[in-house]
Amino acid sequence: MSESLTVETVLVPVDGSDESVTAIEYAVTIAEKYDASIHVVYVLGEEAVRAIETGTVDEEAVAGDTEAFAETATELAEGTGVAVSSSSAYGFSTTQKTRHPGSAVLDCAEDAGADFLVIPRGATTDGSGDVLERAAEYVLLYASQPVLST
Repeated sequence: MSESLTVETVLVPVDGSDESVTAIEYAVTIAEKYDASIHVVYVLGEEAVRAIETGTVDEEAVAGDTEAFAETATELAEGTGVAVSSSSAYGFSTTQKTRHPGSAVLDCAEDAGADFLVIPRGATTDGSGDVLERAAEYVLLYASQPVLST
C-alpha cells in the first residue's frame, strides 16, 4: 500500500540567478498541484556575508536586493492561488565552522515547516551560483523531505 504525498509548504532556496527563477517556477507548479504555499529563502554566499560583516556593503542594501527577488516569486505565483513568503539566510559564517549553505537551507526548511524542496543545482549562467551548487549537494544528501533539483 502506498502513501500519497502531502505537501503544505514548498521551500525554494534562491540566489538571484536565472536558475533561481526557474526553480521558483517549478516550486509554484508543485505548490499549485498540492494546494500548498511556497517559501523563498535567499541564501547569501561567502562574498556577500563577508562584505556585510566588514561593512563594505550596507546590510539594508542587501536586504533590498533579496526583497526585490522575493517580489519576483510573488509575481510568478500571481493568479495561481499560491501564497508566497520569504526570508534570507547566511550560507556562510566567519565564526561558525559548521555553517554551510546546505545546512542553512535545511535549517530554513525546518523553520518554515517545509515538506518539499526545490533547489537549483546546475552551474549558473552568470557565475553567481556557487552558494546554491554547494547547497544542492548537501541538501540532496541530508534532506528528509522530497527534493527536486533543477
